[in-house]
Amino acid sequence: MTSKEQIIRLVDGKKDFFSKVSDDVWSTPELGFLEFKSARTLMNALKEQGFEVENNLAGIETAFKGTWGTGKPVISFLGEFDALPSLSQQASCNVKAPVEEGGNGHGCGHCNLGAGSMAAATALKNYMEENNLPGTVVYFGCPAEESGCGKTFMAREGVFDGVDIAITWHPGSTNNVWGVSTLANIIVLFHFKGVTSHAAASPHLGRSALDAAELMNVGVNFLREHVIPEARMHYAFQDVGGGAPNVVQDRATVLYYIRAPKTEQVMEIYPRVVKCAEGAAHMTETQLTVEIKTALSDYIPNDVVSKTMSDAMVEIGPIEFSDEAKAFAEEMYKSLSESDIKSGIGTLMSHMPAEVAAQRVHEKLIPDVFPYKRLPVHMPGSTDVGDVSYVVPTAQLSAATAIIGTPGHSWQQTAQANSVLAHEGLTYAAKVMALTGVKFLENPELVEKAQAELKAATGGIYNCPIPKDVKPQP
Repeated sequence: MTSKEQIIRLVDGKKDFFSKVSDDVWSTPELGFLEFKSARTLMNALKEQGFEVENNLAGIETAFKGTWGTGKPVISFLGEFDALPSLSQQASCNVKAPVEEGGNGHGCGHCNLGAGSMAAATALKNYMEENNLPGTVVYFGCPAEESGCGKTFMAREGVFDGVDIAITWHPGSTNNVWGVSTLANIIVLFHFKGVTSHAAASPHLGRSALDAAELMNVGVNFLREHVIPEARMHYAFQDVGGGAPNVVQDRATVLYYIRAPKTEQVMEIYPRVVKCAEGAAHMTETQLTVEIKTALSDYIPNDVVSKTMSDAMVEIGPIEFSDEAKAFAEEMYKSLSESDIKSGIGTLMSHMPAEVAAQRVHEKLIPDVFPYKRLPVHMPGSTDVGDVSYVVPTAQLSAATAIIGTPGHSWQQTAQANSVLAHEGLTYAAKVMALTGVKFLENPELVEKAQAELKAATGGIYNCPIPKDVKPQP
């Protein structure tokens, strides 16, 4: 029996177990750093599969790891399990129907992500047992990817030190290994404090914190012309000081995401945004407090790990979707708008000519394996996997758990994340990741090459973008 056949047997033998783990996490959607039930579900599953579990990593109650084996190499798998607000949705349902109005939902499929990575770690462990291979398998339970940057805090505290290879994935609509970077990001709260007064009778006695926040935003909007074009600055009011127009607002808070392709670029732009806030505070005679909430680094694809993972994906072959999954896909497709379908075409155009993509989008499910391509571009989003990639050679794949064109962070994603389609996708991802681990176990020179590539890319230096005194917070 080949290693591929052995891995397929090991993953398929426990696919029902890990599909249930995924569904259990789906049924208790929790936001970042508050994933107590989800973390408990995953830790219990790790123990049941024979891993030694340690929690409260980096001082985060919902960060944990499961370890099996001893010695080198140390192959790790990254799992996530946080949900998103306001994306509650009934499972496998093609019309919007929240389980709880305004409730949380797994609109990014992290329930699948955590279970799929654990299925891979378990399969690799069992493969090593059957073949009497040395080495260590580690599963990292990483909280708060969506907004709290759990992996960044974990990297800052040395949680990933000593790990040789990091393997992970993300639910998607195509099967391929990521060959692009992502945007670094710093998330900052700007708090303005002023003085209340009667806005008509004595406006001269008031000092408006809301004016300060609005003036800051005007300054940042002018700043956009004078930063690199790839930078992104988004803001949202968290507090506008009350709802009475006839009271000068004595408080206001605005939350900023400041993004750029590289961490050092974010750190160059950030103080310029702070100057806009300071100027606004001077103009309005208000007090300013700047609070860094969290931050994350850009993702560095490691070509050695990524190509090895791509080889494993080609070896496993395309996803063989069941008739049940295909029927479900037909129903879900009815929920997509024309804009969603056009977006799906755009996704496919990354892998095929436009005219072919326009035809293939109507197939709903894309079983193909697309070859790894390292591209000098970045995704227009951010992930704290980037911080892991600065300290461990890392690769990440996408596997189809949703129909092509499904909007990200949507109720459709939540609906599909607890479905036969998601179960088949996470099982497929587990096979690819586990076989990737096998290749590093059986070819130790690949580990050395991957680590040499990482050192060449970073100089062996990781500067965590989160200051030491900033603590994780929901």
